[in-house]
Amino acid sequence: MLGNLTIFSIGLLAQGFFSARILVQWILSEKARKVLSPSLFWILSLIGSYLLCLYGWLRNDFAIILGQFISYYIYIYNLKLKGLWCKWNIFARIVLLLTPLVAACAILADSDKFIADFLRNENVPLWLLIFGSAGQIIFTLRFVYQWYYSMRLHRSELPAGFWIISLIGSATIVSYAIFRADPVLILGQSFGLIAYSRNLIIGYRQARSPSI
Repeated sequence: MLGNLTIFSIGLLAQGFFSARILVQWILSEKARKVLSPSLFWILSLIGSYLLCLYGWLRNDFAIILGQFISYYIYIYNLKLKGLWCKWNIFARIVLLLTPLVAACAILADSDKFIADFLRNENVPLWLLIFGSAGQIIFTLRFVYQWYYSMRLHRSELPAGFWIISLIGSATIVSYAIFRADPVLILGQSFGLIAYSRNLIIGYRQARSPSI
């Protein structure tokens, strides 16, 4: 069994990739004076999501896994829009596509253990599980919204609604993390709150200056 230090290290590494994606997107957007959707943002997102799913499993935290499952495939969709996905090694693509599905099947294969470990976890009261899951659902909806928005335009974009939903979801997750005493989620989401707010400001200025 992995020790807590190793488990937290995996979680911190995942949040490191998520923080790096926001930092890259933020810096490039500041330089361009408009909200950008860089390819590196989606690559770092996919890596971070992969690691955070592993962290959630090791922490027996259903809320974390729930939040990553949908967005994981939306990251891949955006990489496809960017023209990068088809350039990757076919074996790597198969592994990336199948890993979450295999993990889900493994969970469902022993439903009693899944319910005991995740839904009846004595370390996470039911009300807190519902609250944390709600935060993760809201946070995931930002990528559902982004996917729909980008699908209509046939290009990868990060619209204002994405950042608004991000702020609401992130604030909820930070509250959940405080109750759970989870330093990984607190550190990762606190940094995001600043970047999400800044992107809204950049987007607002961009909307007022169409010539940029």
